[in-house]
Amino acid sequence: MFVAAPTEMPKLKTRKAAAKRFKLTGSGKFMRRRAFLNHLLDHKSPKRKRYLGTMAVVDARDHDNVSRMLPYA
Repeated sequence: MFVAAPTEMPKLKTRKAAAKRFKLTGSGKFMRRRAFLNHLLDHKSPKRKRYLGTMAVVDARDHDNVSRMLPYA
């Protein structure tokens, strides 16, 4: 007689595009890149470009969306 194995939920898939764009900090916040550092850099000041090269914290309103895309982060 066949005995069914206990059913488990399937594993959740990570959205790979989001995994490449967001990193989780030790305190549980997500970090992201800043925009506007890809092209048209001639007229931007060096100070502004240095600032744009730093990481930023994902806004609290977007935190739930990012955490759903990265279920094991």
